Amino acid sequence: MDTPPSGPLRGIKVLEMGQLIAGPFAAKTLADFGADVIKIEPPGSGDPLRQWRLLHEGTSVWWQVQSRNKRSVALDLRQPEARELVRRLIDECDVLIENFKPGVMEAWGFDHATLARSNPGLVMLRISGYGQTGPNRDLPGFGVVAEAMGGLRHLSGEPGRVPVRVGVSIGDTLASLHGVIGVLMALHHRHATGQGQVVDVALYEAVFNCMESLLPEYSAFGVVREAAGSALPGIAPSNAYACADGWVLVAGNGDSIFTRLMDAIGRGDLARDPALVGNAARVARVAEIDDAIGAWTARRTVSDVLDALKSAQVPAGRIYTARDIAEDPHYRARGMIESITTADGLTLDVPGIVPKLSATPGAITRRAPTLGEDTEAVLREVGVSDAQLQALRERGIL
Repeated sequence: MDTPPSGPLRGIKVLEMGQLIAGPFAAKTLADFGADVIKIEPPGSGDPLRQWRLLHEGTSVWWQVQSRNKRSVALDLRQPEARELVRRLIDECDVLIENFKPGVMEAWGFDHATLARSNPGLVMLRISGYGQTGPNRDLPGFGVVAEAMGGLRHLSGEPGRVPVRVGVSIGDTLASLHGVIGVLMALHHRHATGQGQVVDVALYEAVFNCMESLLPEYSAFGVVREAAGSALPGIAPSNAYACADGWVLVAGNGDSIFTRLMDAIGRGDLARDPALVGNAARVARVAEIDDAIGAWTARRTVSDVLDALKSAQVPAGRIYTARDIAEDPHYRARGMIESITTADGLTLDVPGIVPKLSATPGAITRRAPTLGEDTEAVLREVGVSDAQLQALRERGIL
């Protein structure tokens, strides 16, 4: 698979200098929609993500998703000559993405003010734990720490028990998506003015931005929201309920939905109880409502519960595993599972493209690259000759 890029970002060139998750996920999202993403990696080892989790022929299958539609250039940035090559690449790019600790880019001479002298339209996305300013600026920051500082970890898990992490690197991903939003807004501004800018994304701020009513409730009422397990505090009923063979999620928190739900479980008395009209009234009696739903689901299989609630038009769903996702026809119908072939010949199912654009959809046009696969081709594009490439190889810069 190697077809010309397509999509709304075709013609936008991106240089990715990040590693692992936050920066590369942002670049992957831009690449999915046609941006030409050039990824800089250290020779020999490459991005550490290449070795994370389950490997096939020595390379992570996660890598095949995170680095699709990208080109890999291997350069040893400890060498001044390598940094000069990167500078030439930056001068040709629209967007520069980095997720190093603040100060690293400045030490290399890659601060935005310096870069903008020769590329005034450059948009620079900087993702870090705490942002480029503030008293925590220089602290090392990973997504899991950001999730804690952003307020998410305190709400995760069962009341009174150890706060648990979400099973994926959600803090990094949220920061990535905020970064993509910032890049697109900055490109829109550049279209009008010709001027680039810095997009400064802090991991903890991206998490905090998704914390809904957490802060205003504390500000107005002094309420510190606590963990609530599978329930949704202040919204009723919305919970996970045990079935004879598993668990099911039920969201019956709309007035008309609640009525249909109670009728479906044989509790017409609750459906027509005037004291249960409105969400606030249901919240006050949420334990009673949850007990009624739980008693009904406990005597039925997940499939039986879902069939009954589907007929009643009540939002409900099973808790999906990877197997459930792979076998679900709706995922396939929406193009959310695509099949690729990796560089080592593995046929692999991977997530499709999100979001769905009607006129300019994204696409997987290139498999994830091997380390340094595109180094010479990319450097030739900025005028490096074959003789210069040979000299760079001999000095161990490539």
